[in-house]
Amino acid sequence: MKTTYIILPLLCICMAVAAQDDVKIHQHAEDSTDVFFRHLNLNEVTVTGVTGDTKLKYSTAPISVVTPQELRSTASTNIIDAISHQPGVSQLTTGGSISKPIIRGLGYNRVVVMSEGVRQEGQQWGDEHGVEVDGSSVNSVEILKGPASLMYGSDAMAGVVILHAQPTLAEGEMRANVSSEYQTNNGLFGYNLSIAGNQKGLVWDARYSDKMAHSFKNKYDGYVPGSQFRERAGRLMLGLNKAWGHSRLIWTAYHLTPGIVEGERDSETGELEHAEGWSAHQYGKSLPFQQVKHYKLVWDNSFNLHSGNIKAIIGYQQNRRQEFEESADEYELYFKLHTLTYDLRYVTNERNGWKFSTGIGGMYQKSGNEGEEYLIPDYHLFDFGIYATATKNIGNRWTLNGGVRYDYRRLHGNELIEDGNKRFNDFSRNFNGLTGSIGAVYNINEHLNVRLNLARGFRTPNMSELASNGVHEGSIRYELGNQQLKAEYSLQADLGLDFTSQYVSAQVALFANRINNYIFTHRLNQEIEEGYLTYAYTQGDARLLGFEAGIDFHPVHSIHFSNSFSNVDAQLMHASADKKYLPFTPAPRWSSELKWELFHHSHTTVNHHHMMGAVHRLLFNNLYVAAGLDCYLKQTHIYSADDTETETPGYTLLSLSAGTDIQVKGKKIAELYVTADNLLNKAYQNHLSRLKYADENVVTGRRGVFNMGRNITFKIVLPIQL
Repeated sequence: MKTTYIILPLLCICMAVAAQDDVKIHQHAEDSTDVFFRHLNLNEVTVTGVTGDTKLKYSTAPISVVTPQELRSTASTNIIDAISHQPGVSQLTTGGSISKPIIRGLGYNRVVVMSEGVRQEGQQWGDEHGVEVDGSSVNSVEILKGPASLMYGSDAMAGVVILHAQPTLAEGEMRANVSSEYQTNNGLFGYNLSIAGNQKGLVWDARYSDKMAHSFKNKYDGYVPGSQFRERAGRLMLGLNKAWGHSRLIWTAYHLTPGIVEGERDSETGELEHAEGWSAHQYGKSLPFQQVKHYKLVWDNSFNLHSGNIKAIIGYQQNRRQEFEESADEYELYFKLHTLTYDLRYVTNERNGWKFSTGIGGMYQKSGNEGEEYLIPDYHLFDFGIYATATKNIGNRWTLNGGVRYDYRRLHGNELIEDGNKRFNDFSRNFNGLTGSIGAVYNINEHLNVRLNLARGFRTPNMSELASNGVHEGSIRYELGNQQLKAEYSLQADLGLDFTSQYVSAQVALFANRINNYIFTHRLNQEIEEGYLTYAYTQGDARLLGFEAGIDFHPVHSIHFSNSFSNVDAQLMHASADKKYLPFTPAPRWSSELKWELFHHSHTTVNHHHMMGAVHRLLFNNLYVAAGLDCYLKQTHIYSADDTETETPGYTLLSLSAGTDIQVKGKKIAELYVTADNLLNKAYQNHLSRLKYADENVVTGRRGVFNMGRNITFKIVLPIQL
């Protein structure tokens, strides 16, 4: 079977290369997109705004855009890993396949992930519950930083990650795409096949991807048992694009089988223990492991009216999450989650500088336990929200916007009697919140913009925080909920400054965030179940202060020297010194990259008349080389009470990368990328790695599991015009 997985994509690649000789690539659209994203012109980048799509120049809230070219050239194991280098964005990791987005120090249910136009719901309260989205199906990403409850309701307190799929093709076009990658550290091998088209307004897009990896390694731990994973995903879109708008039906399936890194060590040798029969280069399942299956069906509609536009999106998701501990055939824990989401909004056309929008949205959830072990009770959730927003453009200088929203949420947990003892109580909680935002952008001149935004966020406690009572194997701890928790409310102020010129681009974003009733876990000095630390949920008021700053020098068109720095200081109010800082706050980070574009589109300097035969037939375009540094400072701001957190030393990672398009007879036949991460094979632990708190190595005295060592990624993308 393993041989088949490798031979199949290689055959597809060979067939695609052969087909290119008869294919004429229409590069103008793609080329303009590349240029557009490289310079990230604020006047042209369209992002999601409070009254529908807007230009980035006129957005009052801080937004980062991750472009298609960035995603293709970035080495990663999942989509959150791919965007985690953005200023103000981090990831909470468990092994090599599971990542959770952290925006300005806040994560879990405080970040909403939007995929296929609906919010991604997959029991995201869990430490080791990642985002069930195939990265190869994502074309670009928007990251909204700060409270976005106005548009997305409860849970969007920290921000929103919007994953955009590939846009539909122009009338009469049909394209296929084949890509493959290999990573040296964990032996990751993946491939992706896709075909899309548009014939007389009938649009379609079909994709399939497969990815597998064995255990990763570092120079302290060697190969880490349980860090292997297998991922398979598919997507099918069928729809109509007409003058009246569009209607599309989208189906996705995502299967992930990650191992569980327990981090237990031999008491004499200090080596990581593993299940019987485990092999460092094993791609298959090895106990313990999870099996996650996520299915999604979305009906996306947009109708053009004389006065504006109506958008209606309905989505159904089913998430199945199983944990296997003793047997590969019998699961111990099984969550099954059903989610129905709906969103109906009306956006007016701009008139006399005014633009309005209004809408309703919400969801219904049903979660059940079908395993032998329990962590949270069966529950039902009903959510409803209504909002209205307005935007006003004053001349060419001022843009004002704002709005208000009301949300209502009801949670009901079911009673459970286990072995004559009451495991969970029957209870209900109702929450409601009024949120809003107001902001302004002042365009001082064509080079300089100033932004100011004030937003109120709202989040209800999730079922894990309210009622968990059991061992969470993925978190290696016993968790206790608190049914008396109140809803969180935040008030955040943002101030931003953007400068762009021919040779320099710079951005500064400052924020101050006050959160009432912030919910977090802390360790208890008691042992409910042998071998597991006990953690309980509590809450208190918090404040977060921070900033992101970046500058890009390009003294000549082909050279870019970019630097960014981000930091957040997150504290509990009125707390003792050992409880002063919020747990899992990312360390300050400085990132730097020097990039040289040797050949790029119109400024390629090769003289075709002086080239020999073979060289004339084969050209490198968009060729670049880059060197990068990621410097994480020492994190001493920790929640140290009861040994909940420990300090993390600083470290610096060096990376090298290169990429190019390959053309034959003026036709683009492939994109090639090579990336070497952690080039010096540095042994380090990221402060947000949960494996940092695994067992201590009695021989070396080092605690926990270290992150991945040196990793070189090779990637090839073959576009085909049909």
